Amino acid sequence: MSTEDPRPVLVTGAGGFIGGHLVGSLLADGHAVRAIDLKPERRWYQHHNGAINVVADLRLRDAAFAAVAGTKSIYNLACNMGGMGFIESNKAACMLNVLIDTHLLEAARDEQLDSYFYASTACVYPGYLQHDPDATALKEADTYPADPEDGYGWQKLFGERLCLNFGQDYGIPVRVGRYHNVYGPEGTWDGGREKAPAAICRKVAEAVLSGGTEIEVWGDGEQSRSFMYVDDGVEGTRRLASSSIDTPLNIGSSELVTINQLVDIVSSIGGIELERRHIAAAPQGVRGRNSDNTEVQSKLGWQPSISLRSGLERTYAWIYDQVAASQR
Repeated sequence: MSTEDPRPVLVTGAGGFIGGHLVGSLLADGHAVRAIDLKPERRWYQHHNGAINVVADLRLRDAAFAAVAGTKSIYNLACNMGGMGFIESNKAACMLNVLIDTHLLEAARDEQLDSYFYASTACVYPGYLQHDPDATALKEADTYPADPEDGYGWQKLFGERLCLNFGQDYGIPVRVGRYHNVYGPEGTWDGGREKAPAAICRKVAEAVLSGGTEIEVWGDGEQSRSFMYVDDGVEGTRRLASSSIDTPLNIGSSELVTINQLVDIVSSIGGIELERRHIAAAPQGVRGRNSDNTEVQSKLGWQPSISLRSGLERTYAWIYDQVAASQR
């Protein structure tokens, strides 16, 4: 994508976590950016004055067509979602994201785009492959027979098929990235939509600030995940978007940890030892999930490079400041 093209890059979900970081990266490289989100601008996680910032509901067809008009490429990150606690109790709301995907692709047919990037998720992978905490890393070819996460996973899998079919039928240069548990600063850290790294960073920070001795952990803490720092996620996103790869690729770390190990790392960063109180009835998702990066290494010559501890150090510092500020 050349910065000599005066048309803007469209980033949907720009007021969200990954979207805010992506807008900043594109602006830093000289791109004009049209940044769109449903939330009022005061609630955007990052607000970049150099972008054309627009509040719009892309579930509405006219709004989606207006957003796409005159753009050179699209990063579709718009999605009503959150951590496991949110997606397990808001399945219908997650499914309605298909309206955004449908309207944006319909609008994209009429534009001469360099690329259309679709933010998918590891939640599209079958549940029957994710019963063991000692998880076998998930390959792109593992997607079918389909058994994705109910609600959110099904919506994203349908969104992938929609992108691939629009690419085949109308020549839209679609690129699909499957994110694996992205974390970092400038994102959700409380309120119920936060994911495990942010939630644990918050709980540790609260204990440090209050003198607490206990941390709540959902489940037995032996469920496993790989977590990718947001800077790696943005780099992988942009590399894939500017490639010619028209099949889905994992964008995720292959550094597998249990939730208990995640607590250990964050507690160490916070300089505190905490007794764990396990909540067996809390939402936990699949038992184990990891990213196989063979394809992304082969096709893009890249994989995430920021270690979990390094990324968590940056994330904890930011969330600690947010917690401290909220208590003043």
